[in-house]
Amino acid sequence: MHLSEITHPNQLHGLSVRQLQQIARQIRDKHLQTVAVNGGHLGPGLGVVELTLGLYQTLDLDRDKVIWDVGHQAYPHKLLTGRYDRFHTLRQKDGVAGYLKLCENKFDHFGAGHASTSISAALGMALARDLKGEKFKAVAVIGDGALTGGMALEAINHAGHMPKTNLLVVLNDNDMSISRNVGAIPRYLNKMRLSQPVQFIKDNLEEQFKQIPFVGESLSPELARIKEGMKRLAVPKVGAVFEELGFTYIGPVDGHNLEELIATFQQAHQIQGPVLVHVATIKGKGYEIAELDQVGYHAQSPFNVATGKAIPSNKPKPPAYAKVFSHTLVKLAEQNPKIVGITAAMATGTGLDKLQAKLPNQYVDVGIAEQHAITLAAGLATQGMRPVAAIYSTFLQRAYDQIIHDVCIQNLPVFFCLDRAGIVGSDGPTHQGMYDIAYLRCIPNIVIMAPKDEAELQRMVVTGVEHTSGPIAMRYPRGNGYGVPLMEEGWEPLEIGKGEILRTGDDVLIVAYGTMVYPGMQAAEILSEHGIEATVINARFVKPLDTELILPLAKKIGRVITLEEGCIMGGFGSAIVEALMDADILVPVKRFGVPDVLVDHAEPNESKTELGLTSHQIAERVLSAFFKQQVSAVV
Repeated sequence: MHLSEITHPNQLHGLSVRQLQQIARQIRDKHLQTVAVNGGHLGPGLGVVELTLGLYQTLDLDRDKVIWDVGHQAYPHKLLTGRYDRFHTLRQKDGVAGYLKLCENKFDHFGAGHASTSISAALGMALARDLKGEKFKAVAVIGDGALTGGMALEAINHAGHMPKTNLLVVLNDNDMSISRNVGAIPRYLNKMRLSQPVQFIKDNLEEQFKQIPFVGESLSPELARIKEGMKRLAVPKVGAVFEELGFTYIGPVDGHNLEELIATFQQAHQIQGPVLVHVATIKGKGYEIAELDQVGYHAQSPFNVATGKAIPSNKPKPPAYAKVFSHTLVKLAEQNPKIVGITAAMATGTGLDKLQAKLPNQYVDVGIAEQHAITLAAGLATQGMRPVAAIYSTFLQRAYDQIIHDVCIQNLPVFFCLDRAGIVGSDGPTHQGMYDIAYLRCIPNIVIMAPKDEAELQRMVVTGVEHTSGPIAMRYPRGNGYGVPLMEEGWEPLEIGKGEILRTGDDVLIVAYGTMVYPGMQAAEILSEHGIEATVINARFVKPLDTELILPLAKKIGRVITLEEGCIMGGFGSAIVEALMDADILVPVKRFGVPDVLVDHAEPNESKTELGLTSHQIAERVLSAFFKQQVSAVV
């Protein structure tokens, strides 16, 4: 059977191990070739091919439900559930999503793009099953990196308290999240995985029993129980934590041995109550380049399969915002030992790996634990340190109570650096940084800013580090800057709450924030060609707003446009409208941003076009809204 013929995972039933191995090779080839062209997650999926095949051969997927944590490890799942023919559209507009989505496929039982959710979701399904008197298996597949998240541990604690609720947790242990795992839990799992007594018993015990004259063969039916008992005697701590929490622990199991996986899963399905199967895998398995660089090949932009090298751009690109941020922070940290960079398992993505390499004592990786990261930062701040929490906008949502309760209420000087703010592209709705303006600006005490380009980002990093009277946040986008000149040092902080005028005109006021400043300037140029002259303000701050600058101009000009790359509801434009109303300035305002919709996976420019956020679309909509008698095609 060829992979292309599989449209339902139950077609794996009855296949021999040899046939499954052939399909495993085909999955890896399709996975590798597709990601090499489209970009996407590489190492996670390559590492779970046999795990997926072994698990699915022991389940009835018409009834049973498998919940994949995060979803970036579920490319093999997608290839086995009827998406082979469309897999070439992976992460492209209107194509196959890079994560699981309830609406995409009947076998995607729970959508996720953030870690540590699978056990909670699977337990919820198991409880619903039992309440309704139904019969199906609920399985959560979670990585060891995601197990560092507090939510996963909360779910394990709850499940272990329910001995009559059947739940299977498959721990995919590759000793990695995106970067190398940190913390006591991964260290414990590593001890279990590499325990010499376990390896000795696993490899040698059965053979030793078979050598006993007249007895060896007759022991076969009892051998599994003997081996299990010996393992517990030899290594009493292996699996003990999970057993004490109420789970039956099985493992570690070789995650690339199909025979062992199938036998183990079949055994696990017979056990009542919560069961944890510990599967040891190799991230990037089957592609040597990814196996040797498990951090670099966690996810990739398009690359050459033969060399593993990224396909070069046709023209040089300006530096990425994350690179400018990390370079500036390292320079400042070299001069100020109180600066401590904090990441939640995203060292390379945020650029803090540069700080780790240069100043390891001023760097902290807490694992996938955003809530802990923020309260840790608050604790550092109470002792006069300058904590810089670099966390993607979409992931900072996970620590909302800590932002309010532990930082803002106590008015502690924590510097939040929100990477990937705005439209992020092919990762889709779970990763779009749409909500940080709205969810932060309603909190007392916090200052919120966004740079128009990479040079202004440098100054905002200095501003954030030097702001010691309370919390401050900076949002900045994914991708590259504009190529504006950068400074190596000597950056000056910005005055808190002060914007700047970039262009003057009497017909319309354009107030832009962050990434929308340059499109606002371009829209003003287009309007000028139609005889409309605009004043353009780079707001810089959404809280506090520069009302001394904005309000008089709004009153004088009488037409206001707000531009932001974030949700309109409660966002930057809302802040402008509120300020105008509070000052009794009743002028027409048009807000440009992301409406009340989820932005799906696509290239950022495709999404911006669909949302009407290109400079030409902005100019056309301004003409239509305020200058109907002068409307003409904007090209």
